[in-house]
Amino acid sequence: MKIFRVVAILQLSLFFSACSMLDDGSRGMGQLRVAFNDAGTALTRASETIPDTSDFLLTITDASGKVVYNGAFGACPESLDVSAGSYVVKALSAEFSKPAFSSPQYGDEVCVVVPSGGVADVKLTCSLMNAGVQLNVDKSFLSGCPDGSLFLTSGQGKLLYSYSEKRIAYFQPGQVSLMLSQGGKDEVLLTRNLQTRQILVLGVSVAQNSSSSAFQGIGGVTVAVDTAKVWTDDSYVIGGSTDKGTSSDDAMTVSSALSNGPQENVWVSGYIVGGDLTSAAASFEGPFKSRTNIILGPKSSTKDRNACIAVQLPSGSVRDALNLVDNPNMLGRKVCLRGDIVEAYYGLVGLKSVDDYSM
Repeated sequence: MKIFRVVAILQLSLFFSACSMLDDGSRGMGQLRVAFNDAGTALTRASETIPDTSDFLLTITDASGKVVYNGAFGACPESLDVSAGSYVVKALSAEFSKPAFSSPQYGDEVCVVVPSGGVADVKLTCSLMNAGVQLNVDKSFLSGCPDGSLFLTSGQGKLLYSYSEKRIAYFQPGQVSLMLSQGGKDEVLLTRNLQTRQILVLGVSVAQNSSSSAFQGIGGVTVAVDTAKVWTDDSYVIGGSTDKGTSSDDAMTVSSALSNGPQENVWVSGYIVGGDLTSAAASFEGPFKSRTNIILGPKSSTKDRNACIAVQLPSGSVRDALNLVDNPNMLGRKVCLRGDIVEAYYGLVGLKSVDDYSM
C-alpha cells in the first residue's frame, strides 16, 4: 500500500512537471477549445444515470497554476482566448471527497499546449474515477445477527449499510473494509483494496457450511465475493458511438451528428440556442421572428453557428412546442429530436422531417 501511494504521487508529480516543461515561454495569444470525445464507446453502463456533460465541473489552469476557467462545462465559451503556453484541463461530473451512496464520479484530465497564433483542441474522454461496494444481505444474517449493524469504512469515512439497502456505496480508490458492529464491539470482516472503476459486490450471510469462495469471519458470518459482478475492467466512456440515435435515451450528440453524415430517422440531443436562420447568419438572442427553424447546439452557451445543427420545424405539434417566437422560454433548453440528418440546411448540417421530440 505504501508503495502504491508513492508511485501515485510520483506519477502525479511527473504529469505536472511534464506539462510545465511543455510551456516553452512563447509569447502571444492562441485559442483553447474543449469538447467531450464523441468517438468513445460505452463498454458498460452503471446503474446510476450518466450525468449530462454540460453540468460537468471544468477547470483550466496554466503552467503557473493560475485558474483560467472554473465553472460548468455548459457555460464555458466555445473558444477561450489565452496566452500561448501549456494548460491542464480537468473535468469532473461532481466533487467527491467522502464515501456516499449513488455518487459515481466521472472525469478526465489532460495537458495541452496552445501555440502562439494557433488553436488547441482538447477532447475529453471521461470514465469512472472512484470505486464502489454493493452488499447483498441474506435473510440468514438477519436471524443470525439480529442486533448487528454493517458498516463500510475507509480512510475518508464510513457508511451504515442497512439490510434493505440496494444502492452502490462509492469510495475513493484504496482500502475499504466491511465491519460488523455487534454487542458493543466493532469487528472487521473483510478488507479489500479497490481500484479505480471497480465495483465490488459482496454477499453477507451466516454460514451453514464452508465454501472456498467465501470468507467466514466473526460469529459464523460469511462474506462471499460475487465474481460475476466485479466490474473491475468495466467503465463508461462519456461520448457517442456509431450506433447511437435509435432512441431518445440513446440520442446522438450534436457533435456526433455533425461528423457522422446523413442518416435517416435518428434521435439527436442538444440545446436550443437560437433561430432565424439565413444562408449566412443566425440569431442567438430574442426576440425571434421565424417559427420554421431553430438552431441546436452542443452546449446551452454555444454562440458559434458552425458548431450547431440547423433544425427545420415542420408544421404541427413539433413546431407549436419548440419554435422560439411562441416559446421564448425554450431558449437554452435541452431537447431530443427525431428526424433525418441532411448535408445542408441554410448552409449548415441540418435536421429535417422532425416528427417527434422529448425534453
